[in-house]
Amino acid sequence: MLTQEAITQQLNSYQDDLLVNGLIEAKAIKNIQIDGNRATVSLKFGFPLGTYQQELEHKLVALLNKALPDAEFELDIKWRVEAHAHPAKVQAMPNIKNIIAVASGKGGVGKSTTSVNLALALKTLGANVGVLDADIYGPSMPIMLGKQGKHPESTDKKTILPIESHGIQSMSIGYLIKPEQAMVWRGPMASGALQQLINDTQWQDLDYLIIDLPPGTGDIQLTMAQKIPVTAAVVVTTPQDIALADARKAVTMFDKVSVPVLGVVENMAMHTCSNCGHQEHVFGFGGGEKLAQEIGVELLGSLPLALAIREQSDQGMPTVAAEPNGDISKNYIAIAQRMAAKLALQEKEFRADFPTITIENT
Repeated sequence: MLTQEAITQQLNSYQDDLLVNGLIEAKAIKNIQIDGNRATVSLKFGFPLGTYQQELEHKLVALLNKALPDAEFELDIKWRVEAHAHPAKVQAMPNIKNIIAVASGKGGVGKSTTSVNLALALKTLGANVGVLDADIYGPSMPIMLGKQGKHPESTDKKTILPIESHGIQSMSIGYLIKPEQAMVWRGPMASGALQQLINDTQWQDLDYLIIDLPPGTGDIQLTMAQKIPVTAAVVVTTPQDIALADARKAVTMFDKVSVPVLGVVENMAMHTCSNCGHQEHVFGFGGGEKLAQEIGVELLGSLPLALAIREQSDQGMPTVAAEPNGDISKNYIAIAQRMAAKLALQEKEFRADFPTITIENT
């Protein structure tokens, strides 16, 4: 006799890179309806599925048919990104469900390139995404998104509209100043500018806002952690020992401000010679995996040291936008989906579902 318990047990036995601990822990099994030897299973996930949805449906149906061959199964798979709680309980922001900070500790590891491509990857998967350039002194998003010289518009003279490029919303101090202008500001001024950039931008119903942090652990990072409801963080590093040492400092910073680290992205892991095809670990081997093990998080993925990534970013057409079906883009998409799946397991922010109630004496 076909039972819900038997179906649930078989479904929960399925595991892959995104569902390491099964469908029950992911809280994905929403409803099972049985009519004789026919069952309809409703599944709902808290992260964008993209093409993974068809793959998952095929594998789960095959799993059920093999374990329960006398029954017929129909799967209804959906997804919806939910708002997740900020551990330090900073007030949630309207129109932004989740804020993910991308940090490095050290400059020159490709953090900004990784940030913009992860944002584009989440968009490719079906999410609504924005990216905030938090580097006040050296903004790079206008160039990377092909919008240098573009200025944001305002509808109310108080707030500004984000600049859209390749389907994602973006904001940067680089949109508000001349390209050659230097921001000769002390820390508090830069911190204030960051708060204005995020609070005075009319973000439009974002599932994820990716914040590209400057390197280091100074005023900008502390302002972000204390004043902005960051949901989680991702650390970018190269396999080089010096980069790993600074990445550990970034992780320690997030621990101190109660921001969970979803995982590590290893950039510039391997270079492939364009002439002979020889592969070489220019900056070392296995550093990202070692760091992930040390701090107890997942290695979300490794990215190559490739000339095309640099050229495409300089041309305002990041890799995921320029070659969406290329191998490197598929790598970015896999990392972004793994990151989103990890975030989906965190505690939800239920306050975001209720309106703010104000009582005034009249």
